[in-house]
Amino acid sequence: MAEPTFRAPKGTRDILPPESGRRRALVDRFADAAGMGGFGEVVSPIFEDLGVFKRIGESTDVVTKEMFDFLDKGDPPQHLALRPELTASICRAYAEHRPVPPWKVWYEGPQFRYEQPQAGRYRQFTQVGVEVLGADDPQADIDVIALASRFFESLGLTGVQLSLNSLGDATCRPAYLEALTDYLTGHNSDLSAQSQVTLERNALRVLDSKRPEDQEIIDGAPVMVDFLTDETADHFASVRGGLEALAVDYTISARLVRGLDYYTRTTFEFAATSLESAQNAVGGGGRYDGLVEDLGGPATPGIGFALGVDRILLACDAEGVFPAPPSPVSVFVVDVTGGSHALDVCERLRRGGVGADRAYGGRSMKAQMKVADRSGAPYAAIIGEDEVAAGEVTLRDLRGDAGQRRVALDDLVRDIHALTN
Repeated sequence: MAEPTFRAPKGTRDILPPESGRRRALVDRFADAAGMGGFGEVVSPIFEDLGVFKRIGESTDVVTKEMFDFLDKGDPPQHLALRPELTASICRAYAEHRPVPPWKVWYEGPQFRYEQPQAGRYRQFTQVGVEVLGADDPQADIDVIALASRFFESLGLTGVQLSLNSLGDATCRPAYLEALTDYLTGHNSDLSAQSQVTLERNALRVLDSKRPEDQEIIDGAPVMVDFLTDETADHFASVRGGLEALAVDYTISARLVRGLDYYTRTTFEFAATSLESAQNAVGGGGRYDGLVEDLGGPATPGIGFALGVDRILLACDAEGVFPAPPSPVSVFVVDVTGGSHALDVCERLRRGGVGADRAYGGRSMKAQMKVADRSGAPYAAIIGEDEVAAGEVTLRDLRGDAGQRRVALDDLVRDIHALTN
């Protein structure tokens, strides 16, 4: 076989059936969970003004290294970027349209980051998530975290662990950053070269390092929870209490900072224990109470999360849960009279709400039955000259031991519904 002229770009791939159906089923499952919680879907542009994403944080790798950005063909050209995440886009939409708060929305779609591909991490990847804008109540934090936890449970996952932290707010974070910077500066020579550069930009980002040489220094660093004001400590206590009341298990992770600069107060991450420890995060989020204001909107509190579809499916594979859904085709029509009768029978079935497929090209009975078996359909409707003359089809059970029988064409839809419901 000749090598293809073109391949999918590095860090991307084609998702083929049946895996594509499995991903769609996962997104549909999430849509159901979000809808049950009162969230409506929002669909945002895949690209935005570069400035929208710069609000993520000038010191983050997402902004400094990973964005796909370009100039459009305008005069003057506008500097745009493919979205590396969706929270900033949702906040831009809120600032632009000013919906009545609290605004509860969910989303799904592709994001883009120029990073080194690895298992469960691609340069084009899909996320699902929710955002609640305009609610400062810790009950909103609890609601959002519990939604994600229920979603993982609905997939059959049992090895997903929740880590929880508070990053304080503008009143208490400066003192913490000063203490953290002093500590890390005192250990600067022991940090990795990458973390030494990060320290110059934002000391908080050093805590996000997964490099082994940094871990001992990070483990000894000051923690934000020791610097919380009474107000932020009370908010965090309310979140913990609400999760405990709902029996949502969590672990306090005092050095959890996530990878973006806009987080304040409640911060959380979900990790799948079935995946490698270094790359086992399947989602996370937190509060971002200043982001809407940074994007030109009114001061608006926000809380949300994003979950990585690719990593979630890897975790499902590791636990042996959430397989690809069965084929939507219930009947494969085998026509050995030339094919025109298969056209009529398929249309009759589809209009009757029954999934139907067929072969093309006037192939032999044997060849068509092979295709029928691969289709996943539980039944074959066979049409020969005798069936055409009698106004019937031969209905054959492909997956069980019911054998075959002749069925009147006018009764076929009714009989298939009776068999499959």
